[in-house]
Amino acid sequence: MKTTMPQRLKLGIFVITGTILFVIAVYLIGDKQHMFKNKFTINTHFQNISGLQKGNNVRYSGINIGTVTDITMINDSTIKIKMGVDEKIIKHIRKNAIATIGSDGLVGNMIVNIVPGKGISPSIADGDTIQSYSKIGTDDILNTLSVTNENAAILTSDLLTITNSIIEGKGTLGILLNDTIMAYDLKQSVTNLKLATNKASLAFEDLNTIINSLKSEDEAVLGMLLNDTISGKKMKDIIHNLELGSAEIRHLIKDVNIVVDDLNSSQGTYHYIAKDTALVNSLKATFNEINEGASKFNQNMEALKHNFLTRGYFRKIERQEKKSKKKSN
Repeated sequence: MKTTMPQRLKLGIFVITGTILFVIAVYLIGDKQHMFKNKFTINTHFQNISGLQKGNNVRYSGINIGTVTDITMINDSTIKIKMGVDEKIIKHIRKNAIATIGSDGLVGNMIVNIVPGKGISPSIADGDTIQSYSKIGTDDILNTLSVTNENAAILTSDLLTITNSIIEGKGTLGILLNDTIMAYDLKQSVTNLKLATNKASLAFEDLNTIINSLKSEDEAVLGMLLNDTISGKKMKDIIHNLELGSAEIRHLIKDVNIVVDDLNSSQGTYHYIAKDTALVNSLKATFNEINEGASKFNQNMEALKHNFLTRGYFRKIERQEKKSKKKSN
């Protein structure tokens, strides 16, 4: 069966269209994978690549600049990542740039993010190795959350135990919460403490007022002594004179004690009078006899005044005394 011209034309159009679409698809895929651009190679090392694969994108400050071209296991703790980066963007990447592994969205493919470093550094060259920074992975986050949940459960259990103890009245806090009498006593103690504090404050205010009045009032004795330097000097002189007088009195008392000791220890009249009782009794008897003799002498003289032989003599003496008194008046 021979084909007609319209069929051949349709077949040619189909083939040409398919070829054009294939070329366009290859170009788009190659352009997306940066297959038709001049590339530089950048290396970095990670301990955990978190599922990163060849062909995953490389971004610099959020811009796709290349892809992961090779992943090599160096040892049990180091993985080498080789990245193909566009030649046009390489001049913007510095040697102090840092590579990290992230995800393209919440559930997207893993990508390598390159962020600028701090400070000034020269541009990177082909084949250079940049620093890397490993973020906390999902497994680490889940493990941390698990430990946190366990700790929260233990803490909740302990809090429940403490709460039950408080409700049952165990411990000091439980007693305070459940015992109304102790709570009232504690409240009364706090009230008394407040009152005592207020009284202490008032006492300090009164004391401060008294001190200020002493400093400002010169009429008061204590204020005058505190503020008047002249009065203070006079008081100091008085105290000094009192000290001197006390010293002189002490010397005088010492001399008196010496005299008394001498009198007590001497053999003079005072010693015999004070110590010899026989002499004292003899003197006492002598004085009594003298008094009796004087009394009898007065009686004899009174008898002589009334005796007719000596009466004239005494009357003459009386007349002379009266005349002398009149002359003196």
